[in-house]
Amino acid sequence: MIFLLSPAKTLDYTSTLPEVSPTQPSFLNQSETLINILKDKSAEEIATLMSLSDKLATLNVERYHSWQKEHQASDDCRPALLFFKGDVYQGLNIQSFSPEDLQYAQQHLRILSGLYGVLKPLDLMQPYRLEMGTKLANTKGDNLYQYWGDSLSKHLNELEAETIINVASKEYFSALNPSVLKHNIITPVFKDYKNGKFKIISFYAKKARGSMTAWALKNRISNAEDLTAFNQDGYYYDAEGSSKNELLFLRRKED
Repeated sequence: MIFLLSPAKTLDYTSTLPEVSPTQPSFLNQSETLINILKDKSAEEIATLMSLSDKLATLNVERYHSWQKEHQASDDCRPALLFFKGDVYQGLNIQSFSPEDLQYAQQHLRILSGLYGVLKPLDLMQPYRLEMGTKLANTKGDNLYQYWGDSLSKHLNELEAETIINVASKEYFSALNPSVLKHNIITPVFKDYKNGKFKIISFYAKKARGSMTAWALKNRISNAEDLTAFNQDGYYYDAEGSSKNELLFLRRKED
Protein backbone atom coordinates (compact mmCIF):
# COMPACT_ATOMS: atom_id res chain seq x y z
CA MET A 1 0.00 0.00 0.00
CA ILE A 2 1.34 3.39 -1.03
CA PHE A 3 0.26 6.77 0.35
CA LEU A 4 0.42 9.69 -2.10
CA LEU A 5 0.92 13.21 -0.73
CA SER A 6 1.10 16.66 -2.29
CA PRO A 7 4.10 18.91 -1.57
CA ALA A 8 3.86 22.13 0.46
CA LYS A 9 4.73 25.74 -0.32
CA THR A 10 6.39 26.42 3.01
CA LEU A 11 9.69 24.79 3.92
CA ASP A 12 11.45 23.91 7.17
CA TYR A 13 15.11 24.96 7.20
CA THR A 14 15.70 24.76 10.94
CA SER A 15 14.47 21.47 12.42
CA THR A 16 17.18 19.08 13.50
CA LEU A 17 17.40 16.23 11.03
CA PRO A 18 17.43 12.64 12.30
CA GLU A 19 20.21 10.29 11.30
CA VAL A 20 19.03 9.13 7.89
CA SER A 21 20.67 8.15 4.63
CA PRO A 22 19.24 10.51 1.99
CA THR A 23 18.43 9.28 -1.49
CA GLN A 24 18.34 10.84 -4.95
CA PRO A 25 15.14 11.80 -6.81
CA SER A 26 14.19 9.56 -9.73
CA PHE A 27 13.48 12.28 -12.30
CA LEU A 28 16.44 14.65 -12.02
CA ASN A 29 16.96 14.85 -15.79
CA GLN A 30 13.37 15.98 -16.25
CA SER A 31 13.69 18.39 -13.32
CA GLU A 32 16.76 19.95 -14.88
CA THR A 33 14.86 20.52 -18.14
CA LEU A 34 12.16 22.41 -16.25
CA ILE A 35 14.70 24.43 -14.30
CA ASN A 36 16.39 25.49 -17.54
CA ILE A 37 13.04 26.73 -18.85
CA LEU A 38 12.42 28.66 -15.63
CA LYS A 39 15.92 30.18 -15.67
CA ASP A 40 15.06 31.99 -18.91
CA LYS A 41 12.20 33.87 -17.26
CA SER A 42 12.42 37.20 -15.48
CA ALA A 43 11.00 37.87 -12.04
CA GLU A 44 8.12 39.74 -13.68
CA GLU A 45 7.31 36.76 -15.88
CA ILE A 46 7.43 34.37 -12.92
CA ALA A 47 5.17 36.69 -10.90
CA THR A 48 2.60 36.65 -13.70
CA LEU A 49 2.91 32.93 -14.41
CA MET A 50 2.50 31.87 -10.78
CA SER A 51 0.50 34.79 -9.37
CA LEU A 52 3.28 35.66 -6.93
CA SER A 53 4.28 38.90 -5.26
CA ASP A 54 7.37 40.62 -6.61
CA LYS A 55 9.29 39.52 -3.51
CA LEU A 56 8.36 35.86 -3.89
CA ALA A 57 8.97 35.93 -7.63
CA THR A 58 12.48 37.35 -7.10
CA LEU A 59 13.20 34.73 -4.43
CA ASN A 60 12.20 31.90 -6.73
CA VAL A 61 14.16 33.24 -9.68
CA GLU A 62 17.19 33.14 -7.36
CA ARG A 63 16.28 29.57 -6.44
CA TYR A 64 16.11 28.47 -10.08
CA HIS A 65 19.53 29.92 -10.79
CA SER A 66 21.00 28.31 -7.66
CA TRP A 67 19.49 24.89 -8.40
CA GLN A 68 22.07 22.20 -9.14
CA LYS A 69 21.37 18.79 -10.65
CA GLU A 70 23.78 17.18 -8.22
CA HIS A 71 21.95 17.00 -4.90
CA GLN A 72 24.08 16.93 -1.75
CA ALA A 73 22.76 17.27 1.78
CA SER A 74 23.03 20.81 3.18
CA ASP A 75 20.89 23.45 4.88
CA ASP A 76 19.33 24.19 1.48
CA CYS A 77 19.07 20.59 0.32
CA ARG A 78 17.16 18.35 2.70
CA PRO A 79 15.10 15.14 2.50
CA ALA A 80 11.68 16.01 1.10
CA LEU A 81 9.58 14.63 3.95
CA LEU A 82 11.67 16.63 6.43
CA PHE A 83 11.66 19.81 4.32
CA PHE A 84 7.96 20.41 3.58
CA LYS A 85 6.05 22.29 6.28
CA GLY A 86 2.43 22.85 5.17
CA ASP A 87 -0.84 21.87 6.85
CA VAL A 88 -0.63 18.22 5.78
CA TYR A 89 2.88 17.98 7.19
CA GLN A 90 1.79 19.52 10.48
CA GLY A 91 -0.67 16.66 10.75
CA LEU A 92 2.02 14.20 9.76
CA ASN A 93 4.33 15.48 12.56
CA ILE A 94 7.41 13.91 11.06
CA GLN A 95 9.51 14.85 14.10
CA SER A 96 7.66 12.13 16.02
CA PHE A 97 8.84 9.42 13.60
CA SER A 98 11.48 6.94 14.71
CA PRO A 99 14.29 5.97 12.32
CA GLU A 100 12.38 2.74 11.70
CA ASP A 101 9.22 4.72 10.89
CA LEU A 102 11.16 6.81 8.37
CA GLN A 103 12.52 3.74 6.66
CA TYR A 104 9.04 2.26 6.49
CA ALA A 105 7.76 5.53 5.03
CA GLN A 106 10.51 5.36 2.42
CA GLN A 107 8.87 2.20 1.11
CA HIS A 108 5.21 3.18 1.51
CA LEU A 109 4.95 6.92 0.85
CA ARG A 110 5.46 9.06 -2.23
CA ILE A 111 5.16 12.83 -2.75
CA LEU A 112 3.99 14.20 -6.09
CA SER A 113 5.85 17.31 -7.26
CA GLY A 114 5.61 19.74 -10.15
CA LEU A 115 9.40 19.95 -10.39
CA TYR A 116 10.53 16.51 -9.20
CA GLY A 117 7.66 14.36 -10.48
CA VAL A 118 7.63 11.77 -7.69
CA LEU A 119 9.71 12.02 -4.53
CA LYS A 120 10.54 9.35 -2.00
CA PRO A 121 10.45 10.67 1.59
CA LEU A 122 14.24 10.70 1.95
CA ASP A 123 14.97 12.06 -1.53
CA LEU A 124 17.02 15.23 -1.33
CA MET A 125 15.35 18.31 -2.79
CA GLN A 126 16.29 21.94 -3.19
CA PRO A 127 13.93 24.88 -2.54
CA TYR A 128 11.60 25.65 -5.45
CA ARG A 129 8.17 26.93 -6.40
CA LEU A 130 6.49 25.08 -9.25
CA GLU A 131 2.99 23.90 -8.58
CA MET A 132 1.62 21.08 -10.69
CA GLY A 133 -1.16 23.27 -12.07
CA THR A 134 1.29 25.86 -13.45
CA LYS A 135 0.76 26.53 -17.16
CA LEU A 136 4.44 26.43 -18.00
CA ALA A 137 5.09 25.92 -21.70
CA ASN A 138 7.64 23.15 -22.16
CA THR A 139 9.04 20.62 -24.60
CA LYS A 140 5.92 18.46 -24.41
CA GLY A 141 3.06 20.94 -24.22
CA ASP A 142 1.58 23.97 -22.51
CA ASN A 143 1.50 22.75 -18.92
CA LEU A 144 3.07 20.35 -16.44
CA TYR A 145 0.37 17.72 -16.89
CA GLN A 146 1.44 17.40 -20.50
CA TYR A 147 5.10 17.50 -19.54
CA TRP A 148 4.86 14.59 -17.12
CA GLY A 149 2.32 12.68 -19.23
CA ASP A 150 1.99 9.07 -18.10
CA SER A 151 5.56 8.86 -16.77
CA LEU A 152 4.52 9.31 -13.14
CA SER A 153 1.79 6.68 -13.37
CA LYS A 154 4.18 4.21 -15.00
CA HIS A 155 6.76 4.95 -12.29
CA LEU A 156 4.26 4.15 -9.55
CA ASN A 157 3.34 0.93 -11.35
CA GLU A 158 6.89 -0.27 -10.72
CA LEU A 159 6.26 -0.25 -6.96
CA GLU A 160 5.20 -3.47 -5.29
CA ALA A 161 1.81 -2.32 -4.06
CA GLU A 162 -1.77 -3.23 -4.89
CA THR A 163 -3.39 -0.11 -3.45
CA ILE A 164 -2.79 3.63 -3.59
CA ILE A 165 -4.19 5.72 -0.77
CA ASN A 166 -4.78 9.12 -2.33
CA VAL A 167 -4.19 11.79 0.29
CA ALA A 168 -2.97 14.27 -2.33
CA SER A 169 -4.90 17.30 -3.56
CA LYS A 170 -6.91 17.16 -6.79
CA GLU A 171 -4.32 19.40 -8.46
CA TYR A 172 -1.57 16.87 -7.88
CA PHE A 173 -3.47 13.62 -8.23
CA SER A 174 -4.63 14.87 -11.64
CA ALA A 175 -1.04 14.39 -12.82
CA LEU A 176 -1.72 10.65 -12.74
CA ASN A 177 -3.71 8.61 -15.23
CA PRO A 178 -6.05 6.17 -13.42
CA SER A 179 -6.40 4.13 -16.63
CA VAL A 180 -2.63 3.55 -16.62
CA LEU A 181 -2.26 2.88 -12.90
CA LYS A 182 -2.49 -0.80 -11.97
CA HIS A 183 -3.50 -0.02 -8.41
CA ASN A 184 -6.77 0.05 -6.58
CA ILE A 185 -7.21 3.73 -5.67
CA ILE A 186 -8.82 4.73 -2.38
CA THR A 187 -9.40 8.33 -1.33
CA PRO A 188 -10.10 9.23 2.32
CA VAL A 189 -12.43 12.21 2.74
CA PHE A 190 -12.62 14.22 5.96
CA LYS A 191 -15.64 16.36 6.86
CA ASP A 192 -16.30 18.54 9.90
CA TYR A 193 -19.69 19.50 11.31
CA LYS A 194 -20.36 23.21 10.93
CA ASN A 195 -23.52 25.29 10.69
CA GLY A 196 -25.75 22.26 10.85
CA LYS A 197 -24.05 20.04 8.29
CA PHE A 198 -20.87 18.12 7.52
CA LYS A 199 -18.55 19.67 4.98
CA ILE A 200 -14.91 19.65 3.95
CA ILE A 201 -13.00 22.43 5.69
CA SER A 202 -9.68 22.68 3.87
CA PHE A 203 -7.38 23.36 6.82
CA TYR A 204 -8.82 20.56 8.94
CA ALA A 205 -8.99 18.12 6.02
CA LYS A 206 -5.34 18.71 5.13
CA LYS A 207 -4.19 18.11 8.70
CA ALA A 208 -6.36 14.98 8.89
CA ARG A 209 -4.80 13.58 5.71
CA GLY A 210 -1.39 14.00 7.31
CA SER A 211 -2.55 12.56 10.62
CA MET A 212 -4.01 9.47 8.94
CA THR A 213 -0.83 8.95 6.94
CA ALA A 214 1.32 9.13 10.07
CA TRP A 215 -1.02 6.79 11.97
CA ALA A 216 -1.01 4.23 9.17
CA LEU A 217 2.76 4.32 8.70
CA LYS A 218 3.56 4.08 12.41
CA ASN A 219 1.12 1.21 12.89
CA ARG A 220 2.32 -0.54 9.72
CA ILE A 221 -1.19 -0.64 8.26
CA SER A 222 -0.97 -2.73 5.10
CA ASN A 223 -4.65 -3.41 4.38
CA ALA A 224 -6.87 -0.56 3.17
CA GLU A 225 -9.83 -1.95 5.11
CA ASP A 226 -7.93 -1.36 8.34
CA LEU A 227 -7.92 2.38 7.64
CA THR A 228 -11.53 2.44 8.83
CA ALA A 229 -10.18 2.10 12.38
CA PHE A 230 -8.62 5.57 12.15
CA ASN A 231 -10.00 7.73 14.97
CA GLN A 232 -7.37 10.40 15.60
CA ASP A 233 -8.33 13.98 16.45
CA GLY A 234 -12.00 13.11 16.92
CA TYR A 235 -12.68 11.67 13.45
CA TYR A 236 -14.67 8.49 12.99
CA TYR A 237 -15.41 6.30 9.99
CA ASP A 238 -18.84 6.67 8.40
CA ALA A 239 -19.67 3.42 6.61
CA GLU A 240 -22.97 4.66 5.20
CA GLY A 241 -21.36 7.61 3.45
CA SER A 242 -18.39 5.61 2.17
CA SER A 243 -17.97 3.63 -1.03
CA LYS A 244 -15.52 1.13 -2.50
CA ASN A 245 -13.05 3.82 -3.49
CA GLU A 246 -13.87 6.56 -0.99
CA LEU A 247 -13.64 6.36 2.80
CA LEU A 248 -15.61 9.03 4.63
CA PHE A 249 -14.54 10.26 8.07
CA LEU A 250 -16.62 12.69 10.08
CA ARG A 251 -15.97 14.91 13.09
CA ARG A 252 -18.50 16.85 15.11
CA LYS A 253 -16.13 18.90 17.22
CA GLU A 254 -13.74 21.38 15.60
CA ASP A 255 -10.41 21.42 17.41
